Amino acid sequence: VLEESAAKFPLQTALTKIDDTPITYAAFYNRVQAVTEFLKERGIRPKDTVALLSENMPNWSIAYFAVTSMGATIVPILPEFHPSEIHHILRHANCKAVFASARHLDTIREGRYDAIHTVIRLDDFQLVDEPVKKDVITDVLKWGEQELTRIKSVVAGHKETEENTVEEDDVAAIIYTSGTTGHSKGVMLTHKNILSDAVSTRSIIQLTPEDRLLSILPLAHTYECTLGLIVPLMHGSAIYYLDKTPTPRVLALALEKVKPTIMLSVPLVIEKIYKTRILPEFQKNKLIQTLYKIPFVRRRLHVLAGQKMMKFFGGSLRFFGIGGAALSPDVERFLQEAQFPYAIGYGLTETAPLVAGAGPDIIRFRSTGPVLKSVEVKIVNPHPQSGEGEIWVRGDNVMKGYFNDPDLTRDVLDDDGWFHTGDLGILDSDGFLYIRGRSKNMIVGPSGENIYPEQIEAILNEFDCVEESLVHDEQGQLTAHVNLNYELLDERFRVTKMTNQQMREKINELLEDMRLRLNERVASYARVKKIVEETEPFKKTPTHKIKRYLYLNP
Repeated sequence: VLEESAAKFPLQTALTKIDDTPITYAAFYNRVQAVTEFLKERGIRPKDTVALLSENMPNWSIAYFAVTSMGATIVPILPEFHPSEIHHILRHANCKAVFASARHLDTIREGRYDAIHTVIRLDDFQLVDEPVKKDVITDVLKWGEQELTRIKSVVAGHKETEENTVEEDDVAAIIYTSGTTGHSKGVMLTHKNILSDAVSTRSIIQLTPEDRLLSILPLAHTYECTLGLIVPLMHGSAIYYLDKTPTPRVLALALEKVKPTIMLSVPLVIEKIYKTRILPEFQKNKLIQTLYKIPFVRRRLHVLAGQKMMKFFGGSLRFFGIGGAALSPDVERFLQEAQFPYAIGYGLTETAPLVAGAGPDIIRFRSTGPVLKSVEVKIVNPHPQSGEGEIWVRGDNVMKGYFNDPDLTRDVLDDDGWFHTGDLGILDSDGFLYIRGRSKNMIVGPSGENIYPEQIEAILNEFDCVEESLVHDEQGQLTAHVNLNYELLDERFRVTKMTNQQMREKINELLEDMRLRLNERVASYARVKKIVEETEPFKKTPTHKIKRYLYLNP
């Protein structure tokens, strides 16, 4: 992929930070080769593991390609992980070298490791804690016709003297997940896994050298790495990175400058925009609130709001991918009626990641879209009435297994190559997949009914005063935990004129009213007995899913 793109799009922008000098495809290729040679000089060999701990930046991508293209295995680590978890990953994966950005070097220094002998500061590719004998990427910006000719000759065929030890079934990356169950696993993805999944996205969207992708999700997550790095680089597109945390102000400025055509997001990003920028406009006064309840008026208001949102995103957006967690139904309804170019996908780290997806032109409400053509999906043990069952996946995108954990691998990957996802869903007659929830989260009702807490949470999250929610079974009764929007409540209750006791009484009244309104919208067996206030935001995984295990019967 790298060699072909360098030959096809040498002068196109490949990567850049906003307001920085762009790195062309040819320069990108040169830097990757230089870093690869440096790693070889430091004793890194094919199948060795090299860690990568950093926020997003162009050098992250250069290091990723340098390690994988020489046949070594990259171990991307999410910066949000706790230091003790980072230290465990470095030891468990037996990493020989580490690329770390300046802000994470102290975390690396604090750990004890047997195998690590090289630490490289990712910001400038300099060795850490020892004299620098050689610049890693000296003169890599200097390339010309001679260099371009060399790149094209490599594409035509490797020289016999060059080593080419990389096979498609070799492990390219080990990705450690921090899931909602609290168990961290090292997912082994091969070159075939990643590339087959990247190629499959062509059935959802065709990228071109004119496309601009603004990257806002961590590259260490498979979702952003495959779909937000590999896929754009396959098609000559340009990738832009933020140099700051994507706060609303930082994001707004970046959108104005880049005017992206492509973006990838988790639901939390678009849900916050909806709740803070869109929904308040429909609640300004009683007249608008009344009109908003009329379907054709609501749809017209949504179209107008969608036009404003397109302008906020730079005006050129044609694909806004949403994945990593379930999107709230009310937000999806708004996006659909607003004619916003959103796309939905479903996948897992273990499937590199995409399994199903729909572009803006074929979206169906609440569906993740059709299964990719190169992937097989079957629903196992479907419910006789609803058709819901566990989703199993098979294809070239399915992982090799969990690193150093054959027992866990056998639990989820059978001899026929089917990966047991643990997710529950249905396939309609057109092959569109609908996700119902996690099998481990499902609650059995008083008469054997299947209750999916995610569906109740989706309704709770529609209340404007609710930031997030979690529903679970507590001694045979459904309990909901909610984190509230206190800024909104302060304004609504005129908190400055209330005592703490009065504020507490108001919140209790609000929770009870919310419970009654919620129970009007769910089946009798799924009614919530009580709602408990969580004063602090829920602890989440890097893809912003709540770590449920921390709140279940603590």
